[in-house]
Amino acid sequence: MGLRVPGGLLFTMAVGMTPLFTYGVLRALELWPQGDPGPYRGFHVWIKGSWLTLEIATILAGLVALRFRRFPFLTAPIAVALWYLSMDLFPLLMGVQDFDWEARRWVSLCFGLAMLVGAYVVDLRGRDDDFAFWTYLFGLLAFWGGLSLMDSNSELGKFLYALINLGLIGLTLVLRRPLFVVFGALGVTGYIGHLAYRVFEDSLLFPFALTFLGLAVIALGVIYQRNRVQVERMVAALMPAKCLALLPPRVRPPAAGKG
Repeated sequence: MGLRVPGGLLFTMAVGMTPLFTYGVLRALELWPQGDPGPYRGFHVWIKGSWLTLEIATILAGLVALRFRRFPFLTAPIAVALWYLSMDLFPLLMGVQDFDWEARRWVSLCFGLAMLVGAYVVDLRGRDDDFAFWTYLFGLLAFWGGLSLMDSNSELGKFLYALINLGLIGLTLVLRRPLFVVFGALGVTGYIGHLAYRVFEDSLLFPFALTFLGLAVIALGVIYQRNRVQVERMVAALMPAKCLALLPPRVRPPAAGKG
């Protein structure tokens, strides 16, 4: 039991080396499904169909490792490989050659949303080992990253972006996952900075406005951290019973006993 963490890290390192191992095998045998993709360093940069084999091999290796070693961090390389797979698979399914940045942002957003749903399903199982954490993390990275990189020239679009980030902060209170408040706070802070820049542009009040907003965000974070348990209990008390039944077991309030 004392070697569980170092053993799990070694398993994770082995899974993380699977793409390089698979690349070496395919390079030696010249068995590229969609032509030679070039040097291995392009695996993390370029979107090409031949990388599919590396990604599928990594996912399978991760699943096999999880079968023998129940180590939550093993889900991290699986999540990364799934994200890469979504990027490389989309052009093949759509039959397009020019996979522009706009399409990449949408694929990242949709994939991140799907991964968040998958993490929620895993969270519902309520096991002691937190296998949902890394899935939540990479799902938020893909979803929030794709959302934040989208071009919006309208104030309405930026306002909707702020509302979505406020929703992420609200999910923190429901799911009790601090990851959501981190990404949500970054998004809301960016939107507030955008408003401050527009209101105080070319004004001496601009640096003071930014300072005030930064202090306000820090103060809200401190207040929440000090009263986190009370706030979460209050939110749970306000939720209907049917909604509470949809929450993961670890965040459901204990049932009241008889008498």
